[in-house]
Amino acid sequence: MGAPEAFTATTEVGHFIAGRVVPSTSGRHQPVWNPATGQVARQVALASADEVNAAVAAAVAAQPAWGDTPPIRRARVLNKFLELMNQHRDTLAAMITAEHGKVFTDAQGEVTRGIDIVEFACGIPQLLKGDFTDQVSTGIDNWTLRQPLGVVAGITPFNFPCMVPCWMFPVALACGNAFILKPSERDPSPSLFMAELLKQAGLPDGVFNVVQGDKLAVDTLLNHPDVKALSFVGSTPIAQYIYETGAHHGKRVQALGGAKNHMVVMPDADIEQAVDGLIGAAYGSAGERCMAISVAVLVGDVGDKIIPKLAERAKALKIRNGMELDAEMGPIVTKQALERIEGYIETGVKEGAQLVVDGRGFKVKGHEQGFFTGGTLFDHVTPSMRIYKEEIFGPVLSCVRAKDFAEAVQLVNEHEFGNGVACYTGDGNVAREFARRIQVGMVGINVPIPVPMAWHGFGGWKKSLFGDMHAYGEEGVRFYTKQKSVMQRWASSIGKGAEFAMPTAK
Repeated sequence: MGAPEAFTATTEVGHFIAGRVVPSTSGRHQPVWNPATGQVARQVALASADEVNAAVAAAVAAQPAWGDTPPIRRARVLNKFLELMNQHRDTLAAMITAEHGKVFTDAQGEVTRGIDIVEFACGIPQLLKGDFTDQVSTGIDNWTLRQPLGVVAGITPFNFPCMVPCWMFPVALACGNAFILKPSERDPSPSLFMAELLKQAGLPDGVFNVVQGDKLAVDTLLNHPDVKALSFVGSTPIAQYIYETGAHHGKRVQALGGAKNHMVVMPDADIEQAVDGLIGAAYGSAGERCMAISVAVLVGDVGDKIIPKLAERAKALKIRNGMELDAEMGPIVTKQALERIEGYIETGVKEGAQLVVDGRGFKVKGHEQGFFTGGTLFDHVTPSMRIYKEEIFGPVLSCVRAKDFAEAVQLVNEHEFGNGVACYTGDGNVAREFARRIQVGMVGINVPIPVPMAWHGFGGWKKSLFGDMHAYGEEGVRFYTKQKSVMQRWASSIGKGAEFAMPTAK
């Protein structure tokens, strides 16, 4: 594979409304940085309330015809979109690396996981089939069907500017809804590119719209009476705000929040495999993943065996511009995020954790102004420390010692987040008990990042998810549709006279 072509566009990133790119009229903009160089690459428009309302109006106008389109025809549009996404995977990956900073190969993987969900959504004719009961009562049949909600919206984070939107809009569109995407303003370009691909695939104008923006755009969507549902992925405080505000306005909401994912390493685990799992899961994408492992729970004497190996590997990470194909870790998304992460490291030192590897102050030759930090490793972290309790969202791995399996399970279960967890063990009974007893939504056994595939659905427990339904999969189909029950009989089977008793099967 040759060197990929970098994304270097300087054009302002605007909105996509009613089938075309719309320049901003709000007069508000924000810089989009290249994290590897520390330079402003382009500007992104920040929508006014009027611009958001225009997107909603376009969606309202387009949705009825799209909702009446047979599911098989909607699937054909998505199948064409699937083809285009596969064709342009590397273009999207280069955009992600340019604006997020993650290494190009990781960005390719992100796009591929998004494509998986598009492929799942192409099966919508089967997924929308209802239930039917013949002769539910004398002369009466009963059936259910699922119908679209109308106009729905997604508010997505910076860390997966392609994959997380794809958790939402392909399923929503397949179900017959119109969709408004409000992507992160930190890496907005992939959203516009996917909007153009949907248009090329034959999606009618107005069915998919993109509004760039900040809290003003979010609040406008939350308060708009024509937006029937909102999907969100981000931090827990914002997830709770989205959930409570949306529910106050009578909207359906799924809001995925923060995480503090643990990996429990049992004494019988394969040490080399556990080290590989921890290094990739803690430092991949610079730890800016909601499924990153940020806490290693080292059981029994395994800590003394594994810490030296983790330290050696953390120091040897290949940290550089993500467009270099041998890079293992790229920069942090913004300077502010870098300062926050390194501030947490200082906090950990002050709280008494043992700083085994200090990644602060890391510089990449030729990219001295880039937002880089090295991999950081703490040992002897305790549950009372902020670096254990709070989501750092950076390449910082905190190691906690546990005397036995029961203590390890208790540690995980007592944490306020319950997004993802892993257990490395060679004991089948330990694995089974761990999977059954752990209070976390997504569990990996010898799998460090157990992100479910497209047909299973993604979601955590506790303060990692607000709402009743997980993202994508059949849960997504249920979220983006409402069930209708129909009972039917014909005149020839109806008896004479009014009935005043509650109808029963007879």
